[in-house]
Amino acid sequence: MIRSAVLPKPAPARVLACGAYLKNTACLIEGTRVLWSDPHGDLIGAANREALNVSVEELLREASGPVQAVAHDLHPDFHSTHIAQAVADRLGVPAIGVQHHHAHIAVAQAEQGVAGPVIGLALDGVGLGDDGSAWGGEVLWVDSAANQWRRLNHLAPLMLPGGDVAAREPWRMAAAVLQRLGRTDEIEARFAPSVGVFAARLVRSLLERQVNSFPTTSAGRWFDAAAGGLGLCVHQTFEAEAAIALEQQARTWLQAHPEYVVQWTSLDLAPLVAKLFAMSDEGVASSGEGAALFHLGLAGGLAHAATEAARAHGTRTVILGGGCFLNQVLSERVSAALHGASLVVLRPQGVCCGDAGLALGQAWVAGCTLHAGQVMASSAEVASCA
Repeated sequence: MIRSAVLPKPAPARVLACGAYLKNTACLIEGTRVLWSDPHGDLIGAANREALNVSVEELLREASGPVQAVAHDLHPDFHSTHIAQAVADRLGVPAIGVQHHHAHIAVAQAEQGVAGPVIGLALDGVGLGDDGSAWGGEVLWVDSAANQWRRLNHLAPLMLPGGDVAAREPWRMAAAVLQRLGRTDEIEARFAPSVGVFAARLVRSLLERQVNSFPTTSAGRWFDAAAGGLGLCVHQTFEAEAAIALEQQARTWLQAHPEYVVQWTSLDLAPLVAKLFAMSDEGVASSGEGAALFHLGLAGGLAHAATEAARAHGTRTVILGGGCFLNQVLSERVSAALHGASLVVLRPQGVCCGDAGLALGQAWVAGCTLHAGQVMASSAEVASCA
C-alpha cells in the first residue's frame, strides 16, 4: 500500500528511489509529495526482492507524470541497484547512484527544507564509500543547493577479521582494537576462553597478516568492539544486539551517576576501548561504567569534530543521520554538546534516521543532481534545490 507525506518545499525533480539493501523501502518524490512503499525488510530473500519489484511499479503508476530519474545506492551488487538501473533503462531516464551516508544526511535536508551548507554526522553499520571502502562513522559537509558534498573526517578505521562475519561476532572487533593498539599477542589469552583457541588463533593470524580482512570506519563495529571488550556480547543473535546491550548498560549507569563526565575529543576510539580492557582486567568497574565511558567518549569526539567542521565551513547547522542515532544516549549527548557550542541540530522526524528512511535522501540528492545539470534530465520540469 502506498502512503504519502508532505515536504516543506517542492522536490527538485520527480524521482523514484529504490532504497537501501537492509530495511528497504522505496519512495517517489514529486512536487511537495513523498510517496512511500511498504517496508520490504532486508533484500536477502526472493520474497522481499519481489515485493520491492512490485512496489516500484506501484509507485510509477501513482506518479502524476513521467519520472525523470531513478536513484540507487552506490553498491553495484544490491538488488535495489539492479532494479533501479533496469527501470531507468526501460524508461529512458538516468539511473543516479547516491553515496549511502550522503543520502542519510539528505533525508533531513529534504524533510525539513534545509538548503544551505550543513555538517552531517552519519553513523551506521556500513555503507559503500565513494572510494570503494566500507564507511560508517562519517563527518560530511553537504550543500544541497549547490549539489556538493565532501567527506571531512571519520572514525578511525578498524580491520574486519574474516570479513562480514566480524559484524556478527563482536569479540572479533575487540580483537581488531588490540591489533590497532599493537597488542595482537593478547588476543588468544583474552578471547580463547570464550570462543576457543582455534578461533582466537585464526583471528590473530588474519589481523597480523591482514588476510581476509579489510578496514571500515563503521560506528556500528566500534560499538561491537566495546561490547566485546567488556564481555557483554561475544556472538550476536540479532542485528545490533551488542550495541543495544551496551546502550542499556550505559543508560542505567548514567542514571545512577548523572555527574559522570568524560573529556574526549578524538575520533580514534582505540585508547577508550583499551581503558575498557584495563577496567575489566582489574575488576575495578562495572560493565555499566565501561559502557558509559565509551558512549560519552564517542559523543565527545563526534561533537568536537562537528563543531570544528562547522566553524571551518561557516555553517551553524549539524544533521544527525544513520541508524546509530537510534541510540538515545549517544543522540542526546551529541546533541547537548552541539547545542552547547551554539549549533542547530537536526535529525529526521517523520521517517527513520536509519536505512528505512534512506530512499528519501537518495531521491533528494538525485533530484538536486538533475537540477545542477550534472546529468541529463528527461524533461525540463526541474525545480530549484535552494
